[in-house]
Amino acid sequence: MSGVAVGLADGVLSLTLDRPEKRNALDSATVEGLRAGLERAALDAEVRVVAVRGAGPDFCAGADLGELLASRELPAAENEAHALRLGEVFLAMRRLDKPVVALVQGRALAGGCGLATACDLVVAADSASFGYPEVQRGFVPAMVLVLLRRQVGEKVAFDLAATSRLVGAGEARALGLVSRVVPAGRLEAEGVVTLAALAAASPTALCLTKRLLYELDGPSFEEGIRLGARINALARSTPDFRAAVEKFLS
Repeated sequence: MSGVAVGLADGVLSLTLDRPEKRNALDSATVEGLRAGLERAALDAEVRVVAVRGAGPDFCAGADLGELLASRELPAAENEAHALRLGEVFLAMRRLDKPVVALVQGRALAGGCGLATACDLVVAADSASFGYPEVQRGFVPAMVLVLLRRQVGEKVAFDLAATSRLVGAGEARALGLVSRVVPAGRLEAEGVVTLAALAAASPTALCLTKRLLYELDGPSFEEGIRLGARINALARSTPDFRAAVEKFLS
């Protein structure tokens, strides 16, 4: 069992965390299932967008505590390699030339919160909650801080990580963790509409938009403008762009 249910329909590859009895905690098999799903998305031309969901009432409670406890006796190098397997999922999401959308219900905690916010777009039910309780467990939200600091800034990132406080979907959106908040009963329907719109959009335009967005992480403003100009020029040379302009002008 991979811990991830996979389905493909209408260009949408759905990766559903499928351990509801464990609040979809991320054990090794689940992390590997996510990694394999993202690899498939990268290689399969039929996939236009990836959806990440959680089965049951919660999105994801974070790392599997049983595995974490067992890891106490392992050498540091082995634990680092284990942690990097989840890190590689975050990196694969960032590198994938297709949008990755999280549909979040219930709780998204610790690594589960990081998994949601590692996606390019997060649609959350208004009843969802987000948080990083690692410090309460004597642990450190290490890799997810890389995401958190970029998305909310230093002061808010430290607040969330150090106090372990939970934030509701509305506050999460205001802080920059969430893209959209919808009524809980409408989460799946709104998600379907969003995913269909992305699946119907120009793949090359989406790819270039995502690439530019994340390459802007480090450059100065001037470098960003120059990089944007290069991407703009590249976009103009794509068949999708030309076809769209010709259709508009006809």
